[in-house]
Amino acid sequence: MAILKIARMGHPILRTRASEVPDPTAPEVSRLVSAMVETMEDADGTGLAAPQVHMPWRIVVYMVDGQRASEEEEGDIVGGVPLTVLVNPVIEFLDEETSIGFEACLSVPGMAGPVRRHENIRVTYQTLENEEIVFEAHGFHARVIQHECDHLDGVLYTARIEDMSQFGFVEELGKAQADTADGDDG
Repeated sequence: MAILKIARMGHPILRTRASEVPDPTAPEVSRLVSAMVETMEDADGTGLAAPQVHMPWRIVVYMVDGQRASEEEEGDIVGGVPLTVLVNPVIEFLDEETSIGFEACLSVPGMAGPVRRHENIRVTYQTLENEEIVFEAHGFHARVIQHECDHLDGVLYTARIEDMSQFGFVEELGKAQADTADGDDG
C-alpha cells in the first residue's frame, strides 16, 4: 500500500465533521484502512483518524503497545491493545471521572500539551464486516479513542488544552522536566 500524507494543523479538513461511512464492507474502505495502518506505523503513531489523511470519513485506527499499556495504573490494558479499526464510532461517557494527561498528535508534529479526558467510556462502532461492536475502555485506552474520535468532529487536542502555558514542543517540555528532576536531586 502507500504511505498517506498527514494533514497538519491549519488544514480545513481537520476542522470539518467527517461523514458516516455508508458501507463499511466497501473495497475502498478496506483499502483506506490498510493505508491508514501503514501510515500510522510509519509515523510511529498510536492512532490515526481518516480526516488526518485527507479522507472525510468516520474511521479510526489505533493500537496501544505493551510498553505504553504497562504505564496504565489500573492494568486494564496490560499487554496492550491490538490494532483496532473503528468505523462510525460513537462514544458514551460512563461517569464524570476525568484526568489530565499530555497528548501529542501526528497533525501537530513535535508539540504536546495537557488535555482533560473522561476516564471511562463505552464505544459503539461497526467493523469492516459491518458487525456492530460495543465495548468499554478506561484510562489511556479511553484517552486514545477520545483523541482520535475528536478528529472525526473536527476538533484537535489543542482546542481542549486548559492551561496553554504547558503546551509546547515535546523536546523543550522534556528538557524542562529533566531540569526539574535534576533540581530535586540536589
